[in-house]
Amino acid sequence: MTPGDALLRAVRDAVAEGEIDVAVPESVVVFSRGQGVFESPVALRLGVDPQVIARRVGGVVSGGGFVRVVLGVDEVIKGILRDPRYGVARVPANMWREWPRTFENPGFSVRYAYARACWAERWAREFGVLEAGELEAELVWALGDVPGRAEQAERERDARPLMFCLERVAEAYHDVHERCPAVPKGDEEPVPGRAGLARAVRVVLGNGLNTIGETPRERI
Repeated sequence: MTPGDALLRAVRDAVAEGEIDVAVPESVVVFSRGQGVFESPVALRLGVDPQVIARRVGGVVSGGGFVRVVLGVDEVIKGILRDPRYGVARVPANMWREWPRTFENPGFSVRYAYARACWAERWAREFGVLEAGELEAELVWALGDVPGRAEQAERERDARPLMFCLERVAEAYHDVHERCPAVPKGDEEPVPGRAGLARAVRVVLGNGLNTIGETPRERI
């Protein structure tokens, strides 16, 4: 379950049980604070007591009235894989430059990260729960930030917040792909969950590229 899913369910339950009286939103804005910490202004936007929402998701209220929740890496990945429209929003079309095809060009970095994730998913096997190291965890927290930035991009009618976030995901995934590969080399033992992580990257970057008006390519 993604943090947005958990918060939205908490709002729905609170409304259904008469604890708050508001129209249930279609989605909830959530921002990643790193290390599995996510914060949302959902209570502020709805004009309700944030303690009500925090209690229902097992979270706390942080400074300014934001609801803070903490999730593990596997919870975030599973939430992404259950939601084919993860991170999708309505934003004005925008695109990076195609050339040069170097990692210094963010357009190449994002497109190539998507292609790499597709390759890894095709060739890797699924081996259960991810045993996340530091690099993999950083990638997961970057993935968790995408819906919030997509919502920001839609609200501001500017694709750049989402694009910057996709660049961060791509940079983190290149590090993971090189140093923590989903497909073992030689006699190496596979690390559980890395195939699922590659699949989550494919979903997020593919949705992100579609959102800004570009068709994702599996080969570059």
